[in-house]
Amino acid sequence: MRPSKLSRDEGSAALEFVTAGFLLLIPLVYLVLAMAAIQGGALSVEGASRQAARVFVQAADAGSAQARAQTAVDFALDDFGLGAVASTVKISCHPNPAACLTRRGFVTVTVTASVPLPLVPNVLALKTPLSIPMRATSTEQVSRFWGAG
Repeated sequence: MRPSKLSRDEGSAALEFVTAGFLLLIPLVYLVLAMAAIQGGALSVEGASRQAARVFVQAADAGSAQARAQTAVDFALDDFGLGAVASTVKISCHPNPAACLTRRGFVTVTVTASVPLPLVPNVLALKTPLSIPMRATSTEQVSRFWGAG
């Protein structure tokens, strides 16, 4: 008995390979894109906190130090393409919390930002896309020669 024309498997292996490959390739590509976005966000937040701490301890006074730190954070996040992301900057000082710029004092800058996942649409009328919160902290010491100029 000869098999019917519909039951033969001739030529279907290529179609199955293309279909299965396509179905497996889409999640893999998205995983690579998501991991790249998360890694870029982590690098940008870490760089922003480090640069903000550096410019803070080099400022002439506390008022300009705050402005310089915020500018450094905005610039670093924008440099990685996260300029539209809302970020928060928290500055703490040790040993004197009231006066951050004291000689040999330590300034700690914490930057928090939410990195959006790529290709995620706004569903159910959410105002922001799904995102991953990132936080980085950097500490710098004020120079022992600070203010001696």
